Amino acid sequence: MFLCKRINNMIENYSATIQNILKKKGIAIGQRISVEKDGKKYEGVLMPRSELGDANNIVIKLDNGYNVGLAFRGAKIAKLKQEKRVEFKHAEIKIKKDPGKKTISILHTGGTIASRVDYTTGGAIAAFNPEDIIAMFPELGQIANIESHLIRNMWSQDMRFAHYNLIAKEIEKEIKRGVDGIIITHGTDTMYITAAALSFILENLPIPVILVGAQRSSDRGSSDAGMNLTCAAKFIVDSDFGEVAICMHEGMGDDSCLILPATKTRKMHTSRRDAFRPINTLPWARVNYLKSNIEFLKNDYKKLDKKRKLNVKTIKEDLRIGVLTMHTNMYAEEFLNYKNYDGLIIQACGLGSLPTSEIDEFTKEHTKIWNALEEMIKKGLVVFITPMTIYGRFNLNVYENQRKMLQIGILGNNCDMTTETAFIKLAWLLSNFPKNEAKEKMEKNLRGEISERTPFRSFLI
Repeated sequence: MFLCKRINNMIENYSATIQNILKKKGIAIGQRISVEKDGKKYEGVLMPRSELGDANNIVIKLDNGYNVGLAFRGAKIAKLKQEKRVEFKHAEIKIKKDPGKKTISILHTGGTIASRVDYTTGGAIAAFNPEDIIAMFPELGQIANIESHLIRNMWSQDMRFAHYNLIAKEIEKEIKRGVDGIIITHGTDTMYITAAALSFILENLPIPVILVGAQRSSDRGSSDAGMNLTCAAKFIVDSDFGEVAICMHEGMGDDSCLILPATKTRKMHTSRRDAFRPINTLPWARVNYLKSNIEFLKNDYKKLDKKRKLNVKTIKEDLRIGVLTMHTNMYAEEFLNYKNYDGLIIQACGLGSLPTSEIDEFTKEHTKIWNALEEMIKKGLVVFITPMTIYGRFNLNVYENQRKMLQIGILGNNCDMTTETAFIKLAWLLSNFPKNEAKEKMEKNLRGEISERTPFRSFLI
């Protein structure tokens, strides 16, 4: 999720017929209109049409914040009295620091979680200062002293290693200032990858760092933004937790949020509010929003200790780590595309299988795949496999072809890491350790990314 900043770049590409009719009625983008269609009446703001939409439909933003597309044919359209546009003003409340409360710094990287919608344009206006945050979510001011500033305002899919380093350095500054906890607001699409990156980069973290996102924008009644932020702040203030974690909705209702482990969490749905789930483990805790209490589900977390000295170990920004998903009918060229990379994560099937066995006249390509892997590893490529099933762990000692994979140096045996965490971990290790040591550490648990035992209840919870 992200601020709708691209709305101003969208062209008014309705069909010529629609444009002419609207022009005659004196209707332009951003004006309030009423549309009668199939016995129903809609009122809202005329929006630009997406380039991917039907040119013969019109789009209006309803007063509840949702967009609706309606077929123009047979619709009765009228221009409504234009309401005076209310210019956005930052909140004018005065925040007094309460010496009896802990201080939480909210650092923003993007996302809809701290924004207000301008219904004239359909765009969102960022509200990143502490006054705006308190005005939008007043319950935060009752929990802690809130400080806030912007690091970047970006789509989460545009994150690169350099951004992880930047966020880590901003966290370091806040820790030196003496804050008690940090909340990172982030677009949800890659938030769990950023969480994993920060977990490795921030060595000896003394205070909690909680990443929070929103699957619904803040202007909607169904928004999860306020509850996610509130539960994250509550968790920081009322617990002794001292690691990186994620705080998001537990279910579709507004009952509770889960505190999820940074290196073992994945976004498992495109739009549900409870999209974030723990993989091969349990959540750290449940924060009950209604009862305002915390229930720990695991207690092997690192406790906060403000005397710990943070050590920031960044990721080299020019490293090239590839990710390849195994599928049927593969070709050696797919693997050789990564021959000049520093590392390769391969999502393998089953207990750790790749198409490397020539069993008949149709599988001669598999010998080429095997030869390609063997040659690339000899030349220094670090290859690590992860389960394409997402859940479960590998055992490369079961089948002969898997044992041969171990012999040529493919890593990942007995590991249950997610692909995204393995990707980040390999980049971080190659940035901070000699290659041989990095390879050795890939199969060792450093930040909770590899479970010693997989809890029975951890599957699809």
